[in-house]
Amino acid sequence: MEISGIISAIIIGIIIGVLGRLVVPGRQRIGILWTILVGIAAALLGSAIANGFDVADTDGVDWIEWLIQIGLAAVGVAAMDRTKVRR
Repeated sequence: MEISGIISAIIIGIIIGVLGRLVVPGRQRIGILWTILVGIAAALLGSAIANGFDVADTDGVDWIEWLIQIGLAAVGVAAMDRTKVRR
């Protein structure tokens, strides 16, 4: 992976993490770094799932891929929030 690929993954991860955090109702007790990490993981995993379902490359904006990534980020943020509550 090139430097531009890493930088774009971080930027997309930030966007996906923030959108995933907005989807989860209530206040989350995780920091911005965890939100970014969850967003990066959700973006990578969501892209792999979209490729598996053959919906990653469409004409125009890949809305289905974005929805998969945001959904995974929301699940990740909620899971991280649950682990923070237990401690």
